[in-house]
Amino acid sequence: MKRILFQGDSITDAGRAREDGFDTGRGYPTLVSAKLGFEYAGEYEFLNRGISGNRSIDVLARVKEDIINLKPDVMSLLIGINDVWHELARQNGVDAQLYAKYCDILITQVKTDLPDIKIMILEPFVLKASATEGQWELFREETEKRAAGARALAKRHKLVFVPLMKTFDEAQQRAEAGYWLKDGVHPTSAGHELIAREWINAFKNEILPTL
Repeated sequence: MKRILFQGDSITDAGRAREDGFDTGRGYPTLVSAKLGFEYAGEYEFLNRGISGNRSIDVLARVKEDIINLKPDVMSLLIGINDVWHELARQNGVDAQLYAKYCDILITQVKTDLPDIKIMILEPFVLKASATEGQWELFREETEKRAAGARALAKRHKLVFVPLMKTFDEAQQRAEAGYWLKDGVHPTSAGHELIAREWINAFKNEILPTL
């Protein structure tokens, strides 16, 4: 049985239970595990180790316990929005250059210890809504810098990159920003479904053929 690990911040955490390692929460990890678990019954095990509030440096600090020691066959990483948000809210963020550096160190260590792992890098995203509109220009500019860093990381390490910013931008043509991201950052049910569909598409097209 192949093990799939979801890693990131509150968007990934989505209320997962700490005492039950197999409770993947209420977000896109559960939507993904439901669909793949049904289609490929008994072939995959799904773990969620996202932690609400995490920045890139926080995930790096727990790379051994929450990634390497779990020995996943596949890992997806969605991190970056708190690197921006924490800086704008309380001057405790991570700038774009350090974000790229911390993510690079993390991926390098994971690939060194788990050379056969398949990794998916999900693009950070943001929309203009209640939590972001007050400093919207900075929110967007800085998030785009993290998105560019994530894309460059995937290219440098030859990982699967899952673009999400444009996908959420285009979704606003169907419904307002808050319909997808309730505060501009945290997905609604529809927003999690959007992420899950992009995740599954990338997995089936680029990861599955290599497993």
